[in-house]
Amino acid sequence: MAKLLYITAHPHDDRQSYSMAAGKAFIETYKEVNPNDEVIHLDLYKEHIPHIDTDVFSGWGKLQSGKGFEELSDEEKSKVGRLNELSDQFISADKYVFVTPLWNLSFPPVMKAYIDSIAVAGKTFKYTEQGSVGLLTDKKVLHIQARGGIYSEGPAAALEMGHRYLQVIMSFFGIPSVEGLFIEGHAAMPDKAEEIKQNGVARAKDLAHTF
Repeated sequence: MAKLLYITAHPHDDRQSYSMAAGKAFIETYKEVNPNDEVIHLDLYKEHIPHIDTDVFSGWGKLQSGKGFEELSDEEKSKVGRLNELSDQFISADKYVFVTPLWNLSFPPVMKAYIDSIAVAGKTFKYTEQGSVGLLTDKKVLHIQARGGIYSEGPAAALEMGHRYLQVIMSFFGIPSVEGLFIEGHAAMPDKAEEIKQNGVARAKDLAHTF
């Protein structure tokens, strides 16, 4: 039995969002194909994802100086404790599915806040004399991303930063590759929008059989 984290970073549901429609199709099919796997949905727009701020730095500093968790302020306990929960949950999973839109060439800011919560030395990577080493070498990642324009080819391909960032940070964690499912061009070609959406949903279902 494997544990899959289904991580969505979109304020809309599958009725309004092309990425969420493909994500829903994927996860429903995945559950049918893998009935014994544990699937946890993490809706980043509904979860408490602390930003790394002065309370977090202060709390971390106290812990590193040898103070106990009980000596942190209430704000420090709340934020540092939640960040620990998120990072522990992430490393306990075997597979990850990220669902995001392409916004301003990247992904929604809540996604970056989540990645900051899991980028923890000693958990997802470690420092050595030879440099950093990723610790999650046995994990799998799928990124489902909707793009209103065409970013898989041509000059715009160099502008896309969401999937590329996810590839880099997951590699930093030791995960060798990030599979991508892209639904794109529906804003550029509104007359083909429904066809593009349904094609993405069909590809998502196919991927669920092999992921």
